[in-house]
Amino acid sequence: MLQQFDERNRDLIVNINGQLTHRDQAGVSPFDSAVQGGDAVWEGLRLYDGRIFKLHEHLARLRGSAKALAFAEIPPREQIIEEIRRTLDANGMRDGVHIRLTLTRGVKYTSGMDPRLNTRGPTLIVLAEHKPPVYDKRGLTLITSSVRRFPPDCLDPKIHHNNLLQSILAKIEANAAGADDALLLDTRGFVAETNATHVFLVRGRGAEGNSELRIAKNESGSQAQHGPQAPSPAWAESGPQTESGPQAPSPASSQAGVVVLTPRLVACPEGITRATVLELCATHGIAHDERDLTLTDVYGAEEMFCTGTMGELAAVTRVDGRLIGDGALGSWTRRLSALYARLTASGGVRVVD
Repeated sequence: MLQQFDERNRDLIVNINGQLTHRDQAGVSPFDSAVQGGDAVWEGLRLYDGRIFKLHEHLARLRGSAKALAFAEIPPREQIIEEIRRTLDANGMRDGVHIRLTLTRGVKYTSGMDPRLNTRGPTLIVLAEHKPPVYDKRGLTLITSSVRRFPPDCLDPKIHHNNLLQSILAKIEANAAGADDALLLDTRGFVAETNATHVFLVRGRGAEGNSELRIAKNESGSQAQHGPQAPSPAWAESGPQTESGPQAPSPASSQAGVVVLTPRLVACPEGITRATVLELCATHGIAHDERDLTLTDVYGAEEMFCTGTMGELAAVTRVDGRLIGDGALGSWTRRLSALYARLTASGGVRVVD
């Protein structure tokens, strides 16, 4: 999968520390911390009909990452939102837009890694592009990378930082193999994520057994079994949800049939789209769990899909030359994609009219 140039982005206006500039004229100092050592944090945001989906969650993760890296200054949320709004207005954007939000430690007075060398900062970069979801929804092909994701005792994956060398090396392997992306394992050999997305498996209940399975509270209000109750997402409190697409299975049929699985947050970041899918499972009574998963689990899955802000939900139909399920877009992937699309069509924080 190679993203193509969108002609609408030829004359983009980008925002660096509040200065709106043509993409070809924009500049970051060679003394900036991001240039010197990848010392920056970032978020990917998506604009739907003037609203940014999960904006506050993304900004909270940005702030948490900056605090973990001991940034001396972090812009207040209102300032960041205003700069996003100014950037979108300058480009006349309101839908089908992906925003790359970057916050660096700032500018140093001489080159070096020591944060005490920074004389001003931080640097806030807002890059908004016309960009629909980037993945082919008919199905992706993955290969397993030789690169391993770090555990928290090496580099905590909760820090959403700009040093993406692990992902880039894995992507190089995927490109060489003719695959769309690469699947990365952790240092214990369990599945972590791809080079760009979180992953989910759909497995039959018979194959999984029935131990320690979370069945979340469903629409009828019945209580969960096998584990703690998943919290009700904020958007679910705004009123009843009208569903589109195929009829959601009842909790009983879901419990007797399949379970949606995703790796534990050991060697992958706290994905916001990942969390949204788990919320959807909880709200709609779909059996789900977070657990350690091996490649054998992957190869034996009935369905597999990946999640991320840039690509939303996308099916994975082949891994390491093996077909996943019947090699086609599965019904549960289609169902959750429809629920996610319904949510993004009505939720989010309005930033442009």
